[in-house]
Amino acid sequence: MRPLTRNLASRQLTGYVCNSCTRQLGRQRRSYASTPSSTPDVYDVVCVGGGPAGLSLLAALRSSPATANLRVALIESQDLSKTRAFSLPPTQFSNRCSSLTPSSVRFLDKIGAWSHIQRDRVQAYQEMQVWDGLTGARIEFDWPGEKQGGTIAYMNENLNLTSGLLKRIGEMGGVKVLDGEKVEDIVLGETTEDADFSSWPVVQLSGGRKLAARLLVGADGANSPVRSFAGIGSKGWDYDRHGVVATIQLDGNGWGGDDVKTAYQRFLPTGPVAMLPLPGNFSTLVWSTTPALAAHLKSLSAKDFIAMVNAAFRLSPIDLAYMHTQDDGQADEFQWRSQHTNFDTQRIPQLAVGVQEGSVASFPLKLRHADTYIGERVALVGDAAHTIHPLAGQGLNQGQGDVESLAKTIESAVTHGQDIGVQMSLETYNAERYAANHVLLGICDKLHKLYAVESGPLVPLRSLGLKAVNALGPVKHFFMSQAAGTGAKIL
Repeated sequence: MRPLTRNLASRQLTGYVCNSCTRQLGRQRRSYASTPSSTPDVYDVVCVGGGPAGLSLLAALRSSPATANLRVALIESQDLSKTRAFSLPPTQFSNRCSSLTPSSVRFLDKIGAWSHIQRDRVQAYQEMQVWDGLTGARIEFDWPGEKQGGTIAYMNENLNLTSGLLKRIGEMGGVKVLDGEKVEDIVLGETTEDADFSSWPVVQLSGGRKLAARLLVGADGANSPVRSFAGIGSKGWDYDRHGVVATIQLDGNGWGGDDVKTAYQRFLPTGPVAMLPLPGNFSTLVWSTTPALAAHLKSLSAKDFIAMVNAAFRLSPIDLAYMHTQDDGQADEFQWRSQHTNFDTQRIPQLAVGVQEGSVASFPLKLRHADTYIGERVALVGDAAHTIHPLAGQGLNQGQGDVESLAKTIESAVTHGQDIGVQMSLETYNAERYAANHVLLGICDKLHKLYAVESGPLVPLRSLGLKAVNALGPVKHFFMSQAAGTGAKIL
């Protein structure tokens, strides 16, 4: 009987088993219950990580008729109750925001999550100004012709997104949510008289529970335990840079008016600084700089921090470097130096007048890319598969692209009666996403290194390149399409 029960254990969760077989397996599961320490709960898909990537995958699987009957579980070390109930006043914003491309928004809408996001906290923007801090060479991104005024991307708080995804999952039901549970270990299962789990990952949780996964999905960040279990290596490096984030208040509603909003990014020798619009007269700041300068910025008073933000978009790198050497007094220094500096007030963000208390923070920047996104009964998505420099704002969008592709791959396997966990069934996902992500990782890495150069022939050459792209409409349109996730070709 062992071959029969093994076959049933491997097929019981995909809807191909007769009623008598189901009853037999029910008896087997009841016998398992008497020895919970050695017998795991069995799931089709177990996702480790309750961030945007993991939650989007579960919502996608539950919303598709082909995969809605899969038995799925979520493991998350944090308590998700506060995230689910996310709520802040209209004048207060979380400091971790992401730029969602129209392609990502369409996917979120398709799986029914977009309607659960607090839309009054989402800000679309239609233009983007990018310029070289040394030479002033500039490129202006906006949609031409019939697309004039079209949305480039949507700024949204990460907590708003995860809260909406949790609400969508709760609305559909059918997901076993194990939050507040840490992964203690991941091992291969055992062969018993009832079933063969020797090729299945078994996740051991801090609370003592064990979950056997036909497919184990790692959405568990850059230090992924799932990736370690699968023996998948990764390559990359640290940038010796930190990203400083904060929620900034501006001196007016601005940003081009109520109908047209503009994002701004200036490349400085220490890294790019970006000001991205939030609803009303608020914005989110992302400033890539050295660890020492990041620590200095975080040590400043609110008044001096605001002066440094304004200086980053207006003053020369030399003036900015001098202001970094001061322990305080940046506000007075900026006021004096700005009077002796020429800058176009129409092509820079409005003056910052306030910073939300407690919103200034920083995190290290790194590049990582897994050697592959799949193993036997393992798939990686989001930061577990790749970590990118934030200068293009594509990290979260890459993860959403991974999830959309993996969900389609699982749906295809179920539709064709294949085992969703075997590597052969997962190859389509790996082929679709690995090369595309690798190209984007390389582009952002080279841009960071290119603009870190402060002198030499590269400086005028990169400025010439910016001016050329800005003058060539079809080329600029191509770059915008790639950033927006539409994948248009050069006309």
